[in-house]
Amino acid sequence: MNWDDTGPDTDERLDERLVDADADGEDTAVEAALRPKDLDEFVGQEKVREQLDLVLKAALARGATADHVLLSGAPGLGKTTLSMIIAAEMGAPIRITSGPAIQHAGDLAAILSSLQEGEVLFLDEIHRMSRPAEEMLYMAMEDFRVDVIVGKGPGATAIPLELPPFTLVGATTRAGLLPPPLRDRFGFTGHMEFYAPTELERVIQRSARLLDVAIDAEGAAEIAGRSRGTPRIANRLLRRVRDYAQVKADGRIDRGVASAALGVYEVDGRGLDRLDRAVLGALLKLFGGGPVGLSTLAVAVGEERETVEEVAEPFLVREGLLARTPRGRVATPAAWAHLGLVPPQHGGKGQQGLFGA
Repeated sequence: MNWDDTGPDTDERLDERLVDADADGEDTAVEAALRPKDLDEFVGQEKVREQLDLVLKAALARGATADHVLLSGAPGLGKTTLSMIIAAEMGAPIRITSGPAIQHAGDLAAILSSLQEGEVLFLDEIHRMSRPAEEMLYMAMEDFRVDVIVGKGPGATAIPLELPPFTLVGATTRAGLLPPPLRDRFGFTGHMEFYAPTELERVIQRSARLLDVAIDAEGAAEIAGRSRGTPRIANRLLRRVRDYAQVKADGRIDRGVASAALGVYEVDGRGLDRLDRAVLGALLKLFGGGPVGLSTLAVAVGEERETVEEVAEPFLVREGLLARTPRGRVATPAAWAHLGLVPPQHGGKGQQGLFGA
Protein backbone atom coordinates (compact mmCIF):
# COMPACT_ATOMS: atom_id res chain seq x y z
CA MET A 1 0.00 0.00 0.00
CA ASN A 2 1.24 3.47 -0.85
CA TRP A 3 0.73 6.09 1.85
CA ASP A 4 2.45 8.84 -0.16
CA ASP A 5 5.07 9.14 2.55
CA THR A 6 8.27 10.86 1.50
CA GLY A 7 10.33 9.94 4.54
CA PRO A 8 13.54 8.03 3.82
CA ASP A 9 12.49 4.71 5.25
CA THR A 10 8.90 5.21 6.40
CA ASP A 11 7.41 3.25 3.49
CA GLU A 12 9.53 0.26 4.37
CA ARG A 13 8.56 0.54 8.03
CA LEU A 14 4.84 0.80 7.31
CA ASP A 15 4.86 -2.00 4.75
CA GLU A 16 5.88 -4.33 7.59
CA ARG A 17 2.73 -3.65 9.62
CA LEU A 18 1.18 -6.98 10.56
CA VAL A 19 -2.15 -5.27 11.16
CA ASP A 20 -2.42 -3.70 7.72
CA ALA A 21 -5.61 -5.01 6.09
CA ASP A 22 -4.28 -4.65 2.53
CA ALA A 23 -2.75 -7.74 0.96
CA ASP A 24 0.96 -8.03 0.24
CA GLY A 25 2.65 -10.60 -1.99
CA GLU A 26 2.80 -13.27 0.71
CA ASP A 27 -0.85 -12.75 1.63
CA THR A 28 -1.94 -13.19 -1.98
CA ALA A 29 -0.12 -16.49 -2.30
CA VAL A 30 -1.34 -17.90 1.01
CA GLU A 31 -4.92 -16.67 0.62
CA ALA A 32 -5.26 -18.66 -2.59
CA ALA A 33 -4.78 -21.85 -0.58
CA LEU A 34 -6.95 -20.75 2.35
CA ARG A 35 -9.96 -19.36 0.46
CA PRO A 36 -13.26 -21.23 1.04
CA LYS A 37 -14.65 -22.71 -2.15
CA ASP A 38 -18.41 -22.33 -1.51
CA LEU A 39 -20.88 -20.38 0.61
CA ASP A 40 -21.23 -23.17 3.17
CA GLU A 41 -17.50 -23.00 3.87
CA PHE A 42 -17.43 -19.21 4.09
CA VAL A 43 -17.30 -18.01 7.71
CA GLY A 44 -19.16 -14.91 8.87
CA GLN A 45 -21.20 -12.32 6.95
CA GLU A 46 -24.36 -14.30 7.67
CA LYS A 47 -26.84 -11.84 6.12
CA VAL A 48 -24.81 -11.32 2.96
CA ARG A 49 -24.33 -15.07 2.57
CA GLU A 50 -28.03 -15.79 3.03
CA GLN A 51 -29.12 -13.12 0.57
CA LEU A 52 -26.47 -14.04 -1.98
CA ASP A 53 -27.40 -17.71 -1.73
CA LEU A 54 -30.98 -16.85 -2.71
CA VAL A 55 -29.82 -14.70 -5.64
CA LEU A 56 -27.56 -17.42 -7.03
CA LYS A 57 -29.99 -20.32 -6.55
CA ALA A 58 -32.81 -18.35 -8.18
CA ALA A 59 -30.60 -17.55 -11.17
CA LEU A 60 -29.62 -21.21 -11.53
CA ALA A 61 -33.27 -22.28 -11.35
CA ARG A 62 -34.13 -19.85 -14.15
CA GLY A 63 -31.14 -20.93 -16.22
CA ALA A 64 -30.00 -17.29 -16.35
CA THR A 65 -26.89 -15.40 -15.38
CA ALA A 66 -26.93 -13.94 -11.87
CA ASP A 67 -27.66 -10.27 -11.29
CA HIS A 68 -24.70 -7.92 -11.04
CA VAL A 69 -23.32 -7.83 -7.49
CA LEU A 70 -21.70 -4.96 -5.59
CA LEU A 71 -19.70 -5.81 -2.48
CA SER A 72 -18.54 -2.99 -0.22
CA GLY A 73 -16.53 -2.93 2.96
CA ALA A 74 -13.06 -2.54 4.41
CA PRO A 75 -10.08 -4.42 2.95
CA GLY A 76 -9.53 -8.01 4.03
CA LEU A 77 -13.15 -8.97 4.77
CA GLY A 78 -13.63 -11.43 1.89
CA LYS A 79 -14.89 -9.51 -1.14
CA THR A 80 -12.52 -11.25 -3.56
CA THR A 81 -13.28 -14.61 -1.97
CA LEU A 82 -17.03 -14.09 -2.40
CA SER A 83 -16.55 -13.17 -6.05
CA MET A 84 -14.78 -16.49 -6.63
CA ILE A 85 -17.51 -18.33 -4.76
CA ILE A 86 -20.14 -16.66 -6.95
CA ALA A 87 -18.36 -17.97 -10.05
CA ALA A 88 -18.01 -21.44 -8.52
CA GLU A 89 -21.66 -21.59 -7.46
CA MET A 90 -22.75 -20.56 -10.97
CA GLY A 91 -20.31 -22.99 -12.59
CA ALA A 92 -18.79 -20.15 -14.58
CA PRO A 93 -15.25 -18.94 -15.23
CA ILE A 94 -14.07 -15.72 -13.59
CA ARG A 95 -12.08 -12.82 -15.01
CA ILE A 96 -10.31 -10.62 -12.46
CA THR A 97 -9.24 -7.02 -12.99
CA SER A 98 -9.31 -3.73 -11.08
CA GLY A 99 -10.48 -0.17 -11.48
CA PRO A 100 -6.99 1.39 -11.59
CA ALA A 101 -6.09 -0.96 -14.48
CA ILE A 102 -8.93 0.43 -16.60
CA GLN A 103 -7.92 3.95 -17.50
CA HIS A 104 -9.54 4.16 -20.95
CA ALA A 105 -12.85 3.04 -22.38
CA GLY A 106 -10.91 0.92 -24.86
CA ASP A 107 -9.37 -1.08 -22.00
CA LEU A 108 -12.84 -1.99 -20.76
CA ALA A 109 -14.15 -2.70 -24.26
CA ALA A 110 -11.30 -5.17 -24.83
CA ILE A 111 -12.15 -7.03 -21.61
CA LEU A 112 -15.91 -7.06 -22.19
CA SER A 113 -15.66 -8.22 -25.80
CA SER A 114 -13.63 -11.26 -24.78
CA LEU A 115 -16.05 -12.49 -22.10
CA GLN A 116 -17.81 -15.81 -22.51
CA GLU A 117 -21.53 -16.23 -21.89
CA GLY A 118 -22.25 -16.43 -18.16
CA GLU A 119 -18.70 -15.46 -17.19
CA VAL A 120 -18.13 -13.54 -13.95
CA LEU A 121 -16.12 -10.33 -14.25
CA PHE A 122 -14.64 -9.27 -10.92
CA LEU A 123 -13.77 -5.58 -10.85
CA ASP A 124 -11.87 -4.72 -7.69
CA GLU A 125 -11.65 -1.10 -6.51
CA ILE A 126 -14.41 -0.25 -8.96
CA HIS A 127 -14.60 3.31 -7.59
CA ARG A 128 -11.17 4.03 -9.09
CA MET A 129 -12.18 3.34 -12.68
CA SER A 130 -11.88 6.22 -15.15
CA ARG A 131 -15.03 8.18 -16.00
CA PRO A 132 -15.12 7.25 -19.75
CA ALA A 133 -14.85 3.56 -18.87
CA GLU A 134 -17.49 3.99 -16.17
CA GLU A 135 -19.95 5.45 -18.67
CA MET A 136 -19.30 2.56 -21.06
CA LEU A 137 -19.96 0.13 -18.23
CA TYR A 138 -23.48 1.54 -17.71
CA MET A 139 -24.63 0.29 -21.11
CA ALA A 140 -22.73 -2.98 -20.83
CA MET A 141 -24.38 -3.84 -17.51
CA GLU A 142 -27.90 -2.88 -18.59
CA ASP A 143 -28.11 -3.77 -22.29
CA PHE A 144 -25.12 -6.12 -22.73
CA ARG A 145 -23.66 -4.04 -25.48
CA VAL A 146 -21.10 -1.28 -25.93
CA ASP A 147 -20.57 1.34 -28.59
CA VAL A 148 -17.04 1.31 -29.95
CA ILE A 149 -16.03 4.67 -31.42
CA VAL A 150 -14.03 4.39 -34.64
CA GLY A 151 -12.28 7.48 -35.96
CA LYS A 152 -12.07 11.00 -34.60
CA GLY A 153 -13.87 14.28 -34.98
CA PRO A 154 -16.90 14.71 -37.28
CA GLY A 155 -16.08 11.46 -39.07
CA ALA A 156 -16.18 9.32 -35.94
CA THR A 157 -18.59 6.39 -36.07
CA ALA A 158 -20.14 4.43 -33.19
CA ILE A 159 -20.24 0.71 -33.88
CA PRO A 160 -22.54 -1.24 -31.53
CA LEU A 161 -20.93 -4.39 -30.17
CA GLU A 162 -23.23 -7.03 -28.67
CA LEU A 163 -21.97 -8.74 -25.52
CA PRO A 164 -22.88 -12.16 -24.11
CA PRO A 165 -24.78 -12.05 -20.80
CA PHE A 166 -22.29 -11.85 -17.93
CA THR A 167 -22.27 -11.11 -14.22
CA LEU A 168 -20.26 -8.16 -12.95
CA VAL A 169 -19.05 -8.36 -9.36
CA GLY A 170 -17.77 -4.98 -8.22
CA ALA A 171 -15.81 -4.53 -5.00
CA THR A 172 -15.17 -1.23 -3.29
CA THR A 173 -13.86 0.05 0.02
CA ARG A 174 -15.56 3.42 -0.59
CA ALA A 175 -19.09 2.89 -1.83
CA GLY A 176 -19.87 6.58 -1.42
CA LEU A 177 -17.54 7.39 -4.32
CA LEU A 178 -19.63 5.37 -6.78
CA PRO A 179 -21.99 7.55 -8.83
CA PRO A 180 -25.71 6.72 -8.36
CA PRO A 181 -26.19 5.58 -12.01
CA LEU A 182 -23.56 2.88 -11.47
CA ARG A 183 -24.83 1.79 -8.05
CA ASP A 184 -28.38 1.51 -9.40
CA ARG A 185 -27.34 -1.01 -12.05
CA PHE A 186 -26.34 -3.62 -9.49
CA GLY A 187 -29.12 -6.07 -8.74
CA PHE A 188 -27.64 -7.02 -5.37
CA THR A 189 -25.58 -4.94 -2.97
CA GLY A 190 -23.90 -6.48 0.04
CA HIS A 191 -22.01 -4.61 2.75
CA MET A 192 -19.27 -6.60 4.47
CA GLU A 193 -19.09 -6.04 8.22
CA PHE A 194 -16.11 -6.49 10.52
CA TYR A 195 -16.00 -9.96 12.09
CA ALA A 196 -16.83 -10.82 15.69
CA PRO A 197 -14.03 -12.51 17.69
CA THR A 198 -15.93 -15.82 17.71
CA GLU A 199 -16.13 -15.76 13.90
CA LEU A 200 -12.42 -15.01 13.64
CA GLU A 201 -11.70 -17.95 15.93
CA ARG A 202 -13.43 -20.21 13.40
CA VAL A 203 -11.43 -18.62 10.58
CA ILE A 204 -8.18 -19.18 12.46
CA GLN A 205 -8.99 -22.78 13.37
CA ARG A 206 -9.91 -23.55 9.76
CA SER A 207 -6.72 -21.92 8.45
CA ALA A 208 -4.64 -23.75 11.06
CA ARG A 209 -6.00 -27.08 9.82
CA LEU A 210 -5.15 -26.21 6.23
CA LEU A 211 -1.67 -25.05 7.24
CA ASP A 212 -1.18 -28.13 9.45
CA VAL A 213 -0.68 -26.01 12.56
CA ALA A 214 -1.59 -27.34 16.01
CA ILE A 215 -3.62 -24.72 17.88
CA ASP A 216 -6.02 -24.93 20.81
CA ALA A 217 -9.18 -22.88 21.36
CA GLU A 218 -7.50 -20.42 23.73
CA GLY A 219 -4.66 -19.82 21.28
CA ALA A 220 -7.14 -19.12 18.50
CA ALA A 221 -9.08 -16.75 20.77
CA GLU A 222 -5.90 -14.84 21.64
CA ILE A 223 -5.05 -14.28 17.97
CA ALA A 224 -8.66 -13.42 17.11
CA GLY A 225 -8.79 -10.73 19.78
CA ARG A 226 -5.86 -8.92 18.17
CA SER A 227 -6.98 -9.25 14.55
CA ARG A 228 -9.04 -6.02 14.25
CA GLY A 229 -12.13 -7.90 13.08
CA THR A 230 -10.41 -8.80 9.78
CA PRO A 231 -9.80 -12.36 8.51
CA ARG A 232 -6.78 -11.32 6.42
CA ILE A 233 -5.07 -9.92 9.51
CA ALA A 234 -6.06 -13.01 11.51
CA ASN A 235 -4.44 -15.30 8.95
CA ARG A 236 -1.30 -13.14 8.84
CA LEU A 237 -0.97 -13.16 12.63
CA LEU A 238 -1.52 -16.92 12.66
CA ARG A 239 1.43 -17.39 10.31
CA ARG A 240 3.71 -15.24 12.46
CA VAL A 241 2.62 -17.03 15.63
CA ARG A 242 3.24 -20.35 13.86
CA ASP A 243 6.81 -19.23 13.13
CA TYR A 244 7.34 -18.31 16.78
CA ALA A 245 5.89 -21.62 17.97
CA GLN A 246 8.19 -23.59 15.69
CA VAL A 247 11.31 -21.74 16.84
CA LYS A 248 10.60 -20.90 20.49
CA ALA A 249 8.09 -23.59 21.54
CA ASP A 250 7.15 -27.14 20.57
CA GLY A 251 5.20 -26.07 17.48
CA ARG A 252 1.84 -26.03 19.26
CA ILE A 253 0.00 -22.73 19.73
CA ASP A 254 -1.74 -22.04 23.03
CA ARG A 255 -2.68 -18.73 24.66
CA GLY A 256 0.75 -18.21 26.19
CA VAL A 257 2.60 -18.88 22.94
CA ALA A 258 0.25 -16.63 20.95
CA SER A 259 0.57 -13.81 23.48
CA ALA A 260 4.36 -14.07 23.59
CA ALA A 261 4.66 -14.20 19.79
CA LEU A 262 2.45 -11.18 19.20
CA GLY A 263 4.32 -9.33 21.92
CA VAL A 264 7.49 -9.82 19.86
CA TYR A 265 5.69 -8.32 16.86
CA GLU A 266 4.36 -5.41 19.00
CA VAL A 267 0.68 -6.19 18.50
CA ASP A 268 -1.08 -5.66 21.81
CA GLY A 269 -4.23 -7.18 23.26
CA ARG A 270 -6.58 -4.90 21.30
CA GLY A 271 -4.71 -5.17 18.03
CA LEU A 272 -2.83 -1.87 18.28
CA ASP A 273 0.69 -1.83 16.87
CA ARG A 274 3.65 0.52 17.27
CA LEU A 275 2.16 3.29 15.10
CA ASP A 276 -1.22 3.18 16.83
CA ARG A 277 0.33 3.38 20.28
CA ALA A 278 2.69 6.16 19.18
CA VAL A 279 -0.27 8.26 18.05
CA LEU A 280 -2.18 7.64 21.27
CA GLY A 281 0.93 8.15 23.40
CA ALA A 282 1.69 11.52 21.82
CA LEU A 283 -1.92 12.63 22.12
CA LEU A 284 -2.07 11.73 25.81
CA LYS A 285 1.42 12.56 27.07
CA LEU A 286 2.30 15.59 24.96
CA PHE A 287 -1.09 17.20 24.51
CA GLY A 288 -3.02 16.14 27.59
CA GLY A 289 -5.56 14.19 25.55
CA GLY A 290 -6.27 16.97 23.07
CA PRO A 291 -7.82 18.53 21.18
CA VAL A 292 -4.81 18.82 18.88
CA GLY A 293 -4.52 19.40 15.15
CA LEU A 294 -3.75 16.50 12.84
CA SER A 295 -0.58 18.08 11.42
CA THR A 296 0.77 18.76 14.91
CA LEU A 297 0.02 15.20 15.99
CA ALA A 298 1.74 13.82 12.88
CA VAL A 299 4.88 15.85 13.57
CA ALA A 300 4.90 14.60 17.16
CA VAL A 301 5.01 10.95 16.05
CA GLY A 302 7.41 11.55 13.15
CA GLU A 303 4.96 10.50 10.43
CA GLU A 304 3.29 12.19 7.51
CA ARG A 305 -0.16 13.70 8.04
CA GLU A 306 -1.69 11.25 5.55
CA THR A 307 -0.14 8.29 7.37
CA VAL A 308 -1.76 9.24 10.68
CA GLU A 309 -5.11 10.11 9.09
CA GLU A 310 -5.46 7.13 6.73
CA VAL A 311 -3.47 4.38 8.43
CA ALA A 312 -3.74 4.82 12.20
CA GLU A 313 -6.86 6.87 12.85
CA PRO A 314 -9.62 4.69 11.32
CA PHE A 315 -8.98 1.79 13.70
CA LEU A 316 -8.45 4.04 16.72
CA VAL A 317 -11.78 5.78 16.03
CA ARG A 318 -13.56 2.46 15.48
CA GLU A 319 -12.17 1.16 18.77
CA GLY A 320 -13.45 4.25 20.60
CA LEU A 321 -9.93 5.35 21.57
CA LEU A 322 -9.83 8.57 19.57
CA ALA A 323 -12.41 11.09 18.41
CA ARG A 324 -12.30 13.54 15.53
CA THR A 325 -13.80 16.88 16.50
CA PRO A 326 -13.98 20.30 14.79
CA ARG A 327 -11.29 21.48 17.19
CA GLY A 328 -8.92 18.57 16.55
CA ARG A 329 -8.18 15.02 17.68
CA VAL A 330 -9.23 14.08 21.20
CA ALA A 331 -8.47 10.98 23.23
CA THR A 332 -11.37 9.20 24.92
CA PRO A 333 -11.32 7.85 28.49
CA ALA A 334 -10.78 4.38 26.99
CA ALA A 335 -7.47 5.56 25.51
CA TRP A 336 -6.19 6.64 28.92
CA ALA A 337 -7.23 3.30 30.37
CA HIS A 338 -5.66 1.30 27.55
CA LEU A 339 -2.24 2.91 28.02
CA GLY A 340 -2.55 2.75 31.80
CA LEU A 341 -2.45 6.52 32.23
CA VAL A 342 -4.50 8.79 34.47
CA PRO A 343 -6.27 11.69 32.74
CA PRO A 344 -5.51 15.16 34.11
CA GLN A 345 -8.04 16.43 36.61
CA HIS A 346 -7.77 20.07 35.52
CA GLY A 347 -7.04 21.68 32.16
CA GLY A 348 -6.39 18.80 29.81
CA LYS A 349 -6.96 21.02 26.77
CA GLY A 350 -10.69 20.52 26.73
CA GLN A 351 -10.81 16.80 27.50
CA GLN A 352 -13.04 17.24 30.54
CA GLY A 353 -15.58 19.34 28.71
CA LEU A 354 -15.93 16.78 25.94
CA PHE A 355 -15.99 13.56 27.94
CA GLY A 356 -16.64 14.57 31.53
CA ALA A 357 -13.38 13.04 32.73
